[in-house]
Amino acid sequence: MVYLGRNRRQKLSKKQTKALKKEQSFKFAQRTNEPAAEVKPTIKTKIEIPKIITVRKFAEITGKPITEIIKKLMNSGIMASINESIDFDSAAIVADDMGFEAVPLVQKEEKKEIKHTNLSSRSPIVVVLGHVDHGKTTLLDAIRKTDIVSTESGGITQHIGAYQVVWKDKKNQKKPITFLDTPGHEAFSAMRAHGTNITDVAILVVAADDGVMPQTKEAISHIKAANVPVIVAINKIDKPDANAEKVERELADLGLVPEKWGGNTIMVPVSAKNKIGIDSLLDMVMLVSEMQDLKAQFDGKAEAVVIESHMQQGVGPVATILIKHGTLRKGDALLIGNKVIAKVKYMVDFTGANIDKAVPSSPVRIAGLSDIPQFGDQVVQVSNEREAKNRINLNSKKSKIINLHKFSDAIKSGELKTLSIILKADTQGSLEAIKNTLEQLSSVKIKIKIISSGVGSVNENDINLSIATNALILGFKIKVSEQINSMAKEKNIKIENYDIIYRLIEDIQKALVGMIEPEKIKVIIGKLQVLKMFYKTHDRKVIGGKVIDGKLNEGDNINIYHSQEPVGKGKILSLHLEKNQVSQVTNGQECGLAISTKVGIKSGDLIEAYKEELVKE
Repeated sequence: MVYLGRNRRQKLSKKQTKALKKEQSFKFAQRTNEPAAEVKPTIKTKIEIPKIITVRKFAEITGKPITEIIKKLMNSGIMASINESIDFDSAAIVADDMGFEAVPLVQKEEKKEIKHTNLSSRSPIVVVLGHVDHGKTTLLDAIRKTDIVSTESGGITQHIGAYQVVWKDKKNQKKPITFLDTPGHEAFSAMRAHGTNITDVAILVVAADDGVMPQTKEAISHIKAANVPVIVAINKIDKPDANAEKVERELADLGLVPEKWGGNTIMVPVSAKNKIGIDSLLDMVMLVSEMQDLKAQFDGKAEAVVIESHMQQGVGPVATILIKHGTLRKGDALLIGNKVIAKVKYMVDFTGANIDKAVPSSPVRIAGLSDIPQFGDQVVQVSNEREAKNRINLNSKKSKIINLHKFSDAIKSGELKTLSIILKADTQGSLEAIKNTLEQLSSVKIKIKIISSGVGSVNENDINLSIATNALILGFKIKVSEQINSMAKEKNIKIENYDIIYRLIEDIQKALVGMIEPEKIKVIIGKLQVLKMFYKTHDRKVIGGKVIDGKLNEGDNINIYHSQEPVGKGKILSLHLEKNQVSQVTNGQECGLAISTKVGIKSGDLIEAYKEELVKE
């Protein structure tokens, strides 16, 4: 078909011919008052756009000329050159204008759950916890029949290690037991915060002369949260003021009821210093382990966890790892955590002897690492270093978010049946009052479980326990240090701190029925330095300024500062670049602004633009 335009003759394609006929039919139908054929909406092509994309890459995805992209962006008030980046929202607007539907690009990590087959019995892994002066290191020394206490400052363990001893089982066959030697339950909780729970039995050391101390209570909360069988070693029974029965009573009050009282907790009186009761303790460890029927896969690729790492002079980064499954061999390639690549150059056991392979429950030290890994990092064997690099690129794993709004939503949707809480208060009286009230809020549908409580501020141990147990942190009249606040923010945990008890209780009540409202927060999007005042009335100001950070948009709410002190608020009515009115100005641009405000503004003042967002996660 040939269509005659105003000044030229144009040959149309079949597609264009069909479209023209449809248009002519539609116009004719309008003239004759007849119903026109239904015009189907255009289906837009979907394109995947990441959160941030360069203008060049955006042009490649759309297949449009870069000049057209830049022009469209300018029409939307966005000044960006070919190599500059734009966010998803900006790209989506331009894409829609050009006939595309932009959808977020999601890089999905292939999560294949490893199924272990051909399982065989493995050695138990034991952790020793307790108060700092109750004899943990001395007990391990007695078990290993070596002397490391004298080489360490003040008798406190200065590193994280693992050791093996051989002991007889119920069939009188000798089998190894692996002991984790940690500097405290902080390390235990940090490992669990990484999603790792490798211990099979916990030995809680309590001194017979001191009894239960604050760190003893913290250790108990971690053991209970990990759901690990516990054996209590009542140490220092040879001391004149030892009182084992007092220790048993105090532990029973905390839920660890001795077997001789009809409870489930094995309690063994020992003297680590004089090596009394050590045999009985090891017998109990073996008995509890056998009841669990511990198994692992010995063949296949190795899986492990980091329990210690440091920089060794002349060698470089080294790490002590504990094998969980598979067999690790010299020369194997490993991915540790999400950043460290290793090729095992050498491997030594806990005695320092060179070995060529390691099986499950074995602690080994390896070298050949690209960097120092973190305690608790997962170790997986890969085919080669290239595979490790590819996995690092895919593993952009985000921490789970823990706050009151998240729990409220989870309860409302029926996903959550137990609300776990870590409670910290300024005084013991406040702590007990809040605990008693919270426990009374439990119902048939939702149970409140206080997994840890104490007087004083939130510490690193509480953060790790929160991650490990998915527990809410509640504080009452406590001051949280900047370091802990930063750590909590980094881990996506919000510390809910209150000054009035009834407000704390009220929020928990609302959370239990899924009624917590989203929190409204201010997000700073741009800052402008005032350069000149052009015009002013009682409630309207026209100024000139320079954007020194971010961007400002027409309609933004603003805060106004004199000498860094807030003096009032306002709203941007309009923005001008040179003589043109624009909807947005960006970092480095000088512009004119019309502002609705009653606050006086002068040269040197700071204008801070912000937006309010409802935050539920």
